[in-house]
Amino acid sequence: QVQLVESGGGLVQAGGSLRLSCAASGRTFSSFVIGWFRQAPGKEREFVAGISRFGGKDYADSVKGRFTISRDNAKNTVYLQMNSLKPEDTALYYCAADFNMGLPLEAGKYDYWGQGTQVTVSS
Repeated sequence: QVQLVESGGGLVQAGGSLRLSCAASGRTFSSFVIGWFRQAPGKEREFVAGISRFGGKDYADSVKGRFTISRDNAKNTVYLQMNSLKPEDTALYYCAADFNMGLPLEAGKYDYWGQGTQVTVSS
């Protein structure tokens, strides 16, 4: 069983920054692919960023150049640094994990999910 706990969300003005953290349980953290997803009210959950077990990264076009994903396997934690935040980034942000060799972009490919952390960007 894998447990994920997100933190770091909050209220920030447009142009500001936040760093989200996703802490995972389990001794095989380095074998996980980790994805960050977000869901705004009335919208479907969407892929934001992901990092594979090999360190490969991918980003949604809407966040490229503004968000950076990284992982610290020694701390069983993945980070999402979010800069130049926009009101349209407002959503509930989830991290997800799976034992996958690749880096899936689809939420349905991830077996483990955290409870989410709210990010609100004011204009």
